Amino acid sequence: MTDSPLALRQRSPSAERNREPILAVLRDVLPATGRVLEIASGTGQHAICFAGALPGLDWQPSDADADARASIAAWTAQAGLPNVRAPLVLDVHQPEWGIDTLDAVVCINMIHISPWSATQALFAGASRRLVDGGVLYLYGPYRRGGAHTASSNEAFDQQLRSRDPSWGVRDMEAVVALGASVGLVAEEPVAMPANNFSLVFRKHADATRV
Repeated sequence: MTDSPLALRQRSPSAERNREPILAVLRDVLPATGRVLEIASGTGQHAICFAGALPGLDWQPSDADADARASIAAWTAQAGLPNVRAPLVLDVHQPEWGIDTLDAVVCINMIHISPWSATQALFAGASRRLVDGGVLYLYGPYRRGGAHTASSNEAFDQQLRSRDPSWGVRDMEAVVALGASVGLVAEEPVAMPANNFSLVFRKHADATRV
C-alpha cells in the first residue's frame, strides 16, 4: 500500500527534456507578474518548474484527469511553492473554467492529443478571459504547408490517428488562422528541440467575443 502523497507523482521523460527550452521562451513572452492558467498540466512537472523559475506569476495548473490532478498536487506539495495553486478540474469544452481574468494561458502537448473541437474551445475560452495583450502559449509538433517537418512527426501522427481518428498533428496555418478569428494574433513560430514549435499568440484589444 502506498499512502505517501509522493507516490502519486507521475514522471514524464518528455516533460523533463523539454521544460528548460520551454522555460526559455516563457521567460521572454510571459509578463513578470499576473495569473497564468496552465491547461492540461499532466504530471505537474512543468508547473513546478515554471512557477519556481517565474515567482512573480500566480500559476494555476489544471487537468481533466483525476490521476493527473493527484500527481500535480503531489509535485506541488513537495516543491512547497507559494505561487502554485491547487489543480482545477478543467475540460476546455466546458463553458466555465473557474477563472474569469487571465494574463496568460499555457497549453503544452494537448491539441494533437484531442479533437479539433478542443483546440477551437481553447482559443475561444482564452480569447474571452485574457486581458488585452495577454498571451496564449502553445507547444507541440505541427505540420507546415500541409507537410510534416520530420519523418518522426509523420510516424507520430499516424500513431495518434490509429488511436483516435480525431487526434493528430495539426497544420500550423490552421491554428494561426483560428487564433486570428478570435483576436489572438500569432507571433513568429519558435523552432524547438525534437521537431516541435512554440506558438505565441497575443490578444488584441478588439478581439472578437465568441
